[in-house]
Amino acid sequence: MGIEDAETIAPGTCPTANGMPMLGLGTWQNEDPDQCAESVRNALDVGYRHIDTAQAYDNEESVGEGIASADVDREDVFLATKIWISNLAYDDVLETARESLDRLGVESVDLLYVHWPARTYDAEETLAAFSELYDEGLIENVGVSNFLPEQLEAAIDICDAPIVANQVELHPLLQQPELREACANYDVDVVAYSPLARGAVFDQPEIQDVAARHDVSEAQVSLAWLREKSVTAIPKATGEEHLRDNWQSLALELDRDDIDTIDSIDETKREVDPDFGPWN
Repeated sequence: MGIEDAETIAPGTCPTANGMPMLGLGTWQNEDPDQCAESVRNALDVGYRHIDTAQAYDNEESVGEGIASADVDREDVFLATKIWISNLAYDDVLETARESLDRLGVESVDLLYVHWPARTYDAEETLAAFSELYDEGLIENVGVSNFLPEQLEAAIDICDAPIVANQVELHPLLQQPELREACANYDVDVVAYSPLARGAVFDQPEIQDVAARHDVSEAQVSLAWLREKSVTAIPKATGEEHLRDNWQSLALELDRDDIDTIDSIDETKREVDPDFGPWN
């Protein structure tokens, strides 16, 4: 299937996990206002129905403009944002979440994440605020991001609202089997940011081999592998060609040999590794 045929993969083709489309658009480092709005609008026109942003990305307003300008109803878009680590005190969560809604131009978001368990994060205080936003109908779901299994377990025990997702760096070069298993045990969906390892998957021989066998891009192989692992992927893409190429991954079915080949990659490469990461 060529890039020009991406439109034939209808929005409804994308599988969902608890109502969340398993392929979305990430907007990290998409800070140019016009480009960001255009990327979001183009993604929705192609068929994406899951858009991910964050307070720290400094683009919520542009994301909102892109959604508003697309020929797609707001209720058909799964929209997620995140509370930054300096805003995780109880009152700050409540205040800045409302500010995020204002910037996005929406009455509620489908998923609100704790961006990192760091700095002002206090499980009881932070998650009490998230639960209040959930009870008020300002957020449809609660999520966490960059949580280790033990932190996820504690958050689930503390939070009155159900925690439905843990967003982490995950790709064929950082497969995180223990974390995926823990999330499955807690019935928490895994959402992968940097699912293409910021381009490193393009140079990985095993992925190149699978891509050549199917006559597809390395990006499609990586995204299809994540879907086979029941992981939702939110690759960043700004150009329309990349948006369409990623979208075409929904048509790629990997066989057992393909999956085993990718599973066998023994390189571990973490692209996002701040000092405050809980693994440090």
